[in-house]
Amino acid sequence: MLFLASCSSVDCPLNNTVYANYKLMGRVTTLTDPLTIWTNRNDGNDTILINQQVNTDSFTLPVSYARDRDTLFFRTNTTLDTVTIDKTNIPHFESVDCGMNYFHEVKGIHYTRNAIDSITIQNRDITYDTSKKHFYVYFKEYRY
Repeated sequence: MLFLASCSSVDCPLNNTVYANYKLMGRVTTLTDPLTIWTNRNDGNDTILINQQVNTDSFTLPVSYARDRDTLFFRTNTTLDTVTIDKTNIPHFESVDCGMNYFHEVKGIHYTRNAIDSITIQNRDITYDTSKKHFYVYFKEYRY
């Protein structure tokens, strides 16, 4: 009998999810207020990404691959800010074994300034690399 076997030599990355990393900077490096962040999905429904997180100095959020603009809503106590990230979605293909994923290049960021003082882009390329901080968020010292 003839027995044929094949195997792939491609190693898919263990961490194959793409997230944007946010770091608090400035006078408020740890946010003691409860932080809730949500976004709108393609079907029009809201989805909560972070729910009532306290004592945070950083957080990680998923990035959509279906839209060129992500809109996020940040609530601290009773204050609401809207953050809009303009980006380019870049298809990333390693092999048929790994499937398709998307990397992103940040083109710009816009935000309201109720509790947030400013947000700066530190790294425009969002990939599998979880060690990079993509955005520095500066909250106002007094957010009430």
